Amino acid sequence: MKLCLLFAAFFTSLFAFAQPKSWIRINNLGYTPQSKKLAVWCSKEAAKIATFQLADSATGKVVFTAKASAPFGAYGPFAQTYRLDFSNYKKSGTYFLKAGAAASPYFKIDNNVYKGTADFALRYMRQQRSGFNPFLKDSCHTQDGYVLYGEKAGIKDSTFINVTGGWHDASDYLQYATTSANATYHLLMSYRDFKDVFRDEHTANGLTGKNETPDVLDEARWGLEWLLKMHPEPGIMFNQIADDRDHRGMRIPAMDSFYGKGYQRPVYFVSGEPQQRGKFLTGTTGTSSTGGKFASAFALGATVYNRLDSAYASDLMDHAVSALDFAVKKPGITQTASVQSPYIYAEDNWADDMELAYASFAATMNGILKRWNTSMEEGPDGNFMIDSSFGYAQKEKITPWLGADTAKHYQWYPFINIGHYELAKQLSGSRKDTIISYYRQGIQLVLNKAKGNAFYRGIPFIWCSNNLVTSFAIQCYWYKQLTGDKSFESLEAANFDWLFGLNPWGTSMVYGLPLGADTPIDPHSAFTHLKDYPIDGGLVDGPVSGSIYKNLIGIKLYEPDEYAEFQSDLAVYHDDYGDYSTNEPTMDGTASLIYLLAAKEAEAMNAVDKAHSPFSYSHGALIRGDSTKKELALVFTGDEFGDGGAFIRKTLKQHNVKAAFFLTGRFYRNPELKTLVQNLAKDGHYLGAHSDEHLLYADWKKRDILLVTKKEFNTDLLKNYAAMRTAGIQQQGATYFLPPYEWYNDTIAAWTKGLGLQLISYTPGTLSHADYTTPADKGYRSSEIIFNSIAYFEKNNASGLNGAIMLLHIGTDPKRTDKFHNQLPRLLRLLKERGYRVVPVNEMLSSKLKINIP
Repeated sequence: MKLCLLFAAFFTSLFAFAQPKSWIRINNLGYTPQSKKLAVWCSKEAAKIATFQLADSATGKVVFTAKASAPFGAYGPFAQTYRLDFSNYKKSGTYFLKAGAAASPYFKIDNNVYKGTADFALRYMRQQRSGFNPFLKDSCHTQDGYVLYGEKAGIKDSTFINVTGGWHDASDYLQYATTSANATYHLLMSYRDFKDVFRDEHTANGLTGKNETPDVLDEARWGLEWLLKMHPEPGIMFNQIADDRDHRGMRIPAMDSFYGKGYQRPVYFVSGEPQQRGKFLTGTTGTSSTGGKFASAFALGATVYNRLDSAYASDLMDHAVSALDFAVKKPGITQTASVQSPYIYAEDNWADDMELAYASFAATMNGILKRWNTSMEEGPDGNFMIDSSFGYAQKEKITPWLGADTAKHYQWYPFINIGHYELAKQLSGSRKDTIISYYRQGIQLVLNKAKGNAFYRGIPFIWCSNNLVTSFAIQCYWYKQLTGDKSFESLEAANFDWLFGLNPWGTSMVYGLPLGADTPIDPHSAFTHLKDYPIDGGLVDGPVSGSIYKNLIGIKLYEPDEYAEFQSDLAVYHDDYGDYSTNEPTMDGTASLIYLLAAKEAEAMNAVDKAHSPFSYSHGALIRGDSTKKELALVFTGDEFGDGGAFIRKTLKQHNVKAAFFLTGRFYRNPELKTLVQNLAKDGHYLGAHSDEHLLYADWKKRDILLVTKKEFNTDLLKNYAAMRTAGIQQQGATYFLPPYEWYNDTIAAWTKGLGLQLISYTPGTLSHADYTTPADKGYRSSEIIFNSIAYFEKNNASGLNGAIMLLHIGTDPKRTDKFHNQLPRLLRLLKERGYRVVPVNEMLSSKLKINIP
């Protein structure tokens, strides 16, 4: 017995001796080669390190060594911390970091580390669906619900209204218009800004399949459809379904009978006045916070669906108008109602919602949606909307939680001022600078707090702190997009990395992401707790301060705390079903994360395109070849005029030069130009597509605004190729496409790529493309001015005309008598004198493109 005790004591002391005292926290999801790559060394002891190493996971060989930062001192459970910056190492692979006695988990550096992550998080959104739930392949809450507080709209209490659908808010089954509208807006933005990131693997009802629509847009429409039910007509708007009586039992969503009307749940009308159920009274003062969110989601929905489903877009715009009317009815906030507990969404701001509403309207009105069947047709214009949005921006310049230590639950909601971003994109000059400065000031407030600790943590540890982290990372990203200023990249990275393990606990805060890493396994969720169902992609609430945790009602841990040694008065986090404050996933937080992950994946995709090509791109189109080679391509476009064709052909033949001709379907079909086309092909020139009807694809002033649908684009382009086939030109030999008016955007480039083609355009810098202008045009340029611009650019640009795509026209309006094609012999002599080789564009931009034209 004594011997057993002796051995027990020995192994206990050995185990204690072996316990680590220092750790390296990383982003478990990984890093892209071009990104900021940061980690944190942290120790329970007052130890020191001077350097750190990056080692190959397979061989253990050190591939990079650098100095650690200056010591940051104590933070939370740690006595000493250092930042480790290995951004300068850019080679892809699998690695680990080591410093002192600590080593990090393995992680990847690769441009694919974020690939598919946004779609992965969409799984949680589908699982949160109310009505038909595709994860369960069953329906729930199909009898919602009965009206409360509808007297102001002439609706008697207990009147039935069909509001089935939408998303459950979190692990309970309440449904809030505010969080759902915000989530819907984020999903619509994700589609609008990063549509190439998302796949089509589910049908509209969420089941596995394809419907030629990216899954993110299917999910956004699910949200829009429910919001339409919650605002069925002018003067009627509802704020929530159910209340905290939902918490009477943890169960898989089905039909609830907690509310006294069978399986119907209460539907709270937006009255603009305090509402009391039981002993708790809301702080409601008006209708703007909810009405503004409705209006914003509907307006952006109208923008997105304008060319996808015009009837639906018009319906959304009608509801956007009535929602905005409802929002201005009584300026103020609408808070959520509670019956049995004091916990509500205590939203306390509304100017930001109105700013976004007006900014979203302005974007829709200024050229996107031309079909109006509402009073707005005779009402304010886009400039009025911009001015109104700017006015509301002055009322909340900086989201109040930025730089603060605490806030009430959802007090400043949404956690990011989306209106600043949507408005700034539509402004110019000093007003744009003013709005952007608000973002910068807010970021600086957080940085002032963050720069004092190694984790760069400047976000308060309040309920749903991970939602704040996600939103703040997006604000940093938007600021960078608006300005090109990268001075806050490290702070942006710190907040993104925090979500995936660069935190005191070393754990990802997203269920199942990344696979094989330390992620939540026991969240506060009925799906996991009762059925062991995964809740893939769900973002959990995140750590709260020790003081908040100690004062919460009804928290009891079910398992020993695996993170016990990392808890502190500063912050507490548990991966335990019993801790609803830190480990409950939220629907709106996950929607925000989807946008952030999509942004990260899109950044990586763009970096890959640039890193692997010597060519230059703009908005997805190739605009220049290799600028180190003294060669260029001449391209001629044509639609209705071909008067220069014979002279151009003759000149090219005399100088033994091959060029490219991008012609519309109308040009190819024109019987008067048939012989010219045949001769150009016979001479060996490249003949390509320039659209069929020479459509304008994008708005001149707001480039991201599409003027055609994908179907219209595809139909038009395929008709162009059909006309080319009649001229003997096969698709496989004409894989480059030059868009009409040389005007396009990233979406057009993506649609072109989807057909197996490469979009190209001219190289900016000269005025060669202005040879179509006539003396009556404001931008008229004479042939001499055009020629001189080419000569000047060649002489004064560092790369000259190397790799240039020089665009001219095969014909011009008869009103232009000063035809630049007559200068072609002079131009070719100049290029020859200066040592250029003129080559076909397909030779200069040669690449193997997979053709996929139906």
